[in-house]
Amino acid sequence: MEIGTRAPSPTAGDEPRPARGRNPRGRPAGSDTTDIRAEILAAAETLFARQGYAATSVREIASRVDVNPAMVHYYFGSKHNLLRHVLDNALEPLAAAIAAMRSSGQAPVPEIVSLLLGAFSRHPSLPVLIAREVLLPGGVMQAHFLEFLAPRLGGSLPDLLAREQAEGRLRAGLDPRIGTLLLLSVCAFPLIARDLAEPALRISYDRRGLGRLEEHIELLLREGFAT
Repeated sequence: MEIGTRAPSPTAGDEPRPARGRNPRGRPAGSDTTDIRAEILAAAETLFARQGYAATSVREIASRVDVNPAMVHYYFGSKHNLLRHVLDNALEPLAAAIAAMRSSGQAPVPEIVSLLLGAFSRHPSLPVLIAREVLLPGGVMQAHFLEFLAPRLGGSLPDLLAREQAEGRLRAGLDPRIGTLLLLSVCAFPLIARDLAEPALRISYDRRGLGRLEEHIELLLREGFAT
């Protein structure tokens, strides 16, 4: 789902659960493998973000997609490994897009904003999950994120901003490292704060609302970053 389309809230109502007495699915055959693996990843992403890694069991994830818990272990080995796959699945396309931007020779701030918000709209639970399990002290994915993902995500952005600065498209006094922190914050925090922003500020997160959010972020950064 691209930015501008309705993104389900990380704390929205649960999907329907399997009926009692129904036997969970076993090991799939052929093309069903990819679908079930994707369903497990999606369920885990939602539950890990909503409840936290420690409070979410493999059995609960399996129940959400109507499979035997052994299926989760079959695909991912352990709950910790499943969480790693959830982050990699959501962030690898973003890392690839940033790498392509580096190769192109241009990295306009509005394009970076669109990449970030596009990733968050396709994975609406992702900002909350990262806050819980990466950013906060004791986050179980902090070491993995720092070693394998950060250098290709936010860690790449200071160089991109410095290049834009050298080309005269960003303010000379901007520190690219601090600029990166602010850029990531202003893109992620509105999604983290959604459950409060909707009722307290009456901000809409429907298609039009997300589009206006992107416009305002770009305006804020253009006025603060651009020459």
